[in-house]
Amino acid sequence: MRIEYVEAVLALVRLVPAGSAVSYGDVAELLGTGGPRQVGSVMSHYGSAVPWWRILKASGQAPEGHEAEALRHYLREGTVLTGAYEAYLCTGEGSWRVDLSTSRWAPTDDAFDQIEAIAGELQRRLRTLSVADDGMSA
Repeated sequence: MRIEYVEAVLALVRLVPAGSAVSYGDVAELLGTGGPRQVGSVMSHYGSAVPWWRILKASGQAPEGHEAEALRHYLREGTVLTGAYEAYLCTGEGSWRVDLSTSRWAPTDDAFDQIEAIAGELQRRLRTLSVADDGMSA
């Protein structure tokens, strides 16, 4: 995976405010490239230094294997949840998820400007690499 894509995903994730969340597919759509699997791969390999818990499966489920830690973040940030999260806190059992219909991030105009800058820089860097790759194969 190109480091340019990794850096763009992580920059976008840093923009998602506390109490909000987006799906892996949302991130790819906002960047205008890649897909949910690519974003998920970036997050699983490089996402520990950003608010990783705010990036979810489209179902609203927390990143697999990190449910308990993510739940603590959601509760601290006031993220809207649905399901038996109280039981999960007590027993580790119970099904819950982030309510993306309520908690999905709606970027402000300023955030959209930042997203456009991130996506534009990614495209510029990828075009530069593509041209350099083409020049090497000629």
